[in-house]
Amino acid sequence: MPTFLHIGCGPKRKGQTTRGFNTPAWNEIRLDIDASVAPDVIGTMTDLSAVADTSVDAIFSSHNIEHLYPHEVPVAFREFLRVLRPDGFFVLTCPDLKSVCALVADDKLTEAAYTAPAGPIAPIDMLYGHRPAMERGNLFMAHRCGFTQKVLDATLRACGFRTVASLARGRAPFFDLWAVASKSVRTEDEIRALARGHFPE
Repeated sequence: MPTFLHIGCGPKRKGQTTRGFNTPAWNEIRLDIDASVAPDVIGTMTDLSAVADTSVDAIFSSHNIEHLYPHEVPVAFREFLRVLRPDGFFVLTCPDLKSVCALVADDKLTEAAYTAPAGPIAPIDMLYGHRPAMERGNLFMAHRCGFTQKVLDATLRACGFRTVASLARGRAPFFDLWAVASKSVRTEDEIRALARGHFPE
């Protein structure tokens, strides 16, 4: 059975990842920095030392990479490459700064852009982190970097991922980027098939 590493899982489990991973065919390993969410492995994106080399078939990361400082992003991506098997792949989603900044340019920095289960989300939350969570003391929620689609694609390739496909959903209630990045070279048809299985419909 193939295994995917659910990085920065928080309280979420396989059913809250992607259609492609949420099947009996995939085994999930949950990893988080926060022991209170009871992950299988405690670790950080920049230090996956508890995970063996070439030991997982895929990695899923939802709204985690923006919590790193810019200089830490290549460190994390190289760690992801290290633990992926040769034909492994990485699926991630994060805020789309291009669409978020369009709201800021329209002077809507603190106006709710959409309502999430956690409550109203404004551009300032997408840029810097969820304010109510940080106010309660969860500073893990602070954002320290960000991406546009062009920059995310280029960063993944520069860090060693061989084939990348991405999607920008710059509209409410999403304002997010999605990418699938393969450790090995894949044909356009192969990477499109991966994207169809893991990107939102």
